[in-house]
Amino acid sequence: MRFSLIVLISFLAGSLNAQWHWQNMDSAYQPLPASMHVYRTNDSTDGKPNIAYYVSVDLKDPHLDIVSGVGKGKRFTPSEYFEKEGRPLLVMNCTFFEFVHNSNQNIVVKDGKLEAYQVHSIPARGKDTFTYRHAFGSAIGIDKHHRADVAWLYTDSASEYPYASQSVVAHFGDSVIHHTQAEMLSKGSFRKWKMKTAVGGGPVLLQQGELHITNNEELKFTGKAIIDKHPRTAMGYTRDGKLIFLVIEGRFPNKAEGATLTQEAQMLQQLGCLEALNLDGGGSSSLLINGKPTITPSDKEGQRPVPAVIMVKGK
Repeated sequence: MRFSLIVLISFLAGSLNAQWHWQNMDSAYQPLPASMHVYRTNDSTDGKPNIAYYVSVDLKDPHLDIVSGVGKGKRFTPSEYFEKEGRPLLVMNCTFFEFVHNSNQNIVVKDGKLEAYQVHSIPARGKDTFTYRHAFGSAIGIDKHHRADVAWLYTDSASEYPYASQSVVAHFGDSVIHHTQAEMLSKGSFRKWKMKTAVGGGPVLLQQGELHITNNEELKFTGKAIIDKHPRTAMGYTRDGKLIFLVIEGRFPNKAEGATLTQEAQMLQQLGCLEALNLDGGGSSSLLINGKPTITPSDKEGQRPVPAVIMVKGK
């Protein structure tokens, strides 16, 4: 209850200064199709310096494809993906990952095929080292009819498709490392999720256009992480079929300090998103338009190599 109260207070405080003005930056990133636009803001967030970019893409444009790219056991920088993938219009980081095996911790669907799976079992810490918390992470997908959806997923390598719930599914804990598919699917109302392209992240930030951050159910961040300011990456979609790619620069005092999850959600809400979710942020946050960078990555080395990206390509 105390944690929820902190988030509520953060939301109420942020809502007093939750308007950003966006400047069209298309001319800096040409050539672009008429259905794709780039915007930038440097309006302060709660009185703190801020830099953010978003790209709007019309999902109905038959000349564009939203596709994922995977490193297949390796990590590459967004600029390296740009060259490897035929110089797409847009390249953005997406999934959370672990550094030891360069593996994604979230779903990736490429051309309708599962390339990476959700990690559902999280070992407990402290005294309960022999218990596990089982969570249903979120993802955004685009189907063959160019429709976007945000959902909470269960994935299993024995199944051709992920299973999706359109309402948040609470995590549960016990001493079992892995549950059967039937046991996991019994925790919610799941259906097969047949997407052409999908990437996972979390938590969900918006549902039906309203702020509803499902961090407590998805177990993405602990402690103060939900209200700390960091670089952020996110995706969402609007009621009229626009796909939104958002990046927020951060960890640069007096220049761009980043955003909390609540501020990120407010930004996407202002942009008219119906549903939206957070993706991997921090040093991973990066967005390229025609190979040109938008925000400055927070890692001193520059762009962080990642095992997956989301892209916009011209057909």
